[in-house]
Amino acid sequence: MRALYSALLYLLIPLALLRLLWRGLRAPAYLRRWGERFGFVPVLEARPWIWVHAVSVGEVQAAAPLVTALLERYPEYELLVTTTTPTGAMQGQRLFGQRVRHCYLPWDLPDAVARFLGRVQPRLGLIMETELWPNLIAACQRRNIPVALINARLSARSAARYRRVPGLTAATLGRVSWIGAQTRADAERLIDLGAAPARVTVTGNTKFDAVIPGSAREQAEVLRRGWDPARPVWIAASTHEGEDELLLAAHRRVRARLPQALLILVPRHPERFARVAGLVERAGFRGARRSRNEAVTSEAAVYLGDTMGELPVLLAAADLAFVGGSLVPVGGHNPLEPAALGLPILCGPHMFNFSGIVQLLEAAGAVRTVADVAELAAAVTAWLEDASERAQWGERARQAVEANRGARDRVLQHLAALL
Repeated sequence: MRALYSALLYLLIPLALLRLLWRGLRAPAYLRRWGERFGFVPVLEARPWIWVHAVSVGEVQAAAPLVTALLERYPEYELLVTTTTPTGAMQGQRLFGQRVRHCYLPWDLPDAVARFLGRVQPRLGLIMETELWPNLIAACQRRNIPVALINARLSARSAARYRRVPGLTAATLGRVSWIGAQTRADAERLIDLGAAPARVTVTGNTKFDAVIPGSAREQAEVLRRGWDPARPVWIAASTHEGEDELLLAAHRRVRARLPQALLILVPRHPERFARVAGLVERAGFRGARRSRNEAVTSEAAVYLGDTMGELPVLLAAADLAFVGGSLVPVGGHNPLEPAALGLPILCGPHMFNFSGIVQLLEAAGAVRTVADVAELAAAVTAWLEDASERAQWGERARQAVEANRGARDRVLQHLAALL
């Protein structure tokens, strides 16, 4: 089965290259370092390496508490962080700087993964969340490189997709040395697909262990002082195609009641920054762009967060947060950053990628789900008008994060046996 899978991947190489070219038209970083996609990564120094794979921004953020702890606990090891996307690479650079090395993970082609592992020669591979690459994991097993899945999550929808290739999925999971699952439901789905029960542990979610740097709050205070301090501000974080128009429509309703309300609009992908700026203008709003350091005057209705790595600062500058990717069927994004900041949180109906976290926050009375533009506008308006209510929701969110910390330490205990 894996041979057929590999043959199909080789046939798809031209399409994969065309996709990189297409994405590179909007994000030039996709046009660089193509050799790494085929395993031509720099040969690393002859030192013991721990390799951490985090596909994009969210996974890098989830890996941050673990990477920081590994650097401190195992100074004799060097760390390599691989990503799939340039935005993930930029996030890694922002969080870790020169403390780690970075390259792109090669495509799951037998020769590419063999070349990658031969040049890196890691002692341990850690894959964030659930990236099941059959050839990569099989090659690690042949080289006696233990592989662990960290923060493993598997929605019912994803599990159904994996069941279409049961033999390949079971064989791949059977080669994984250890799995740290986010929830009991995730663990049960992984075991049902073929993971050995003795190798699966429910550890919780390392995203709860992420720390918002104090500098983010300080920079946010500077931002707010440059605006009218009494001005009501809400943020829509990590928005997607087709969602910005809905958010701008909601903001129009909010401003009908609160004319000074400011929306901080932060698109998820940098290749959309210019397009979203055009949407703001066509919607008839006066906008200011973060990338151009434009002043947020009293006439500005929308502040476009068109920079990378500044989401914590922009979140800390807001009175409440809406989680993007949830008004459209993308699956949402991590609501724990605004929760850790003590912000009241709104999300749309499509949070299936973070259903476990949302259920936990809902049980704590720390997140509110809205169905459409009308409900979103009504909820934003109500919270912006009631500071006491905002504070109660925000404090419950902060407490929920504090109560669920500790996954990082549980993961480290299990990794010690693999090193």
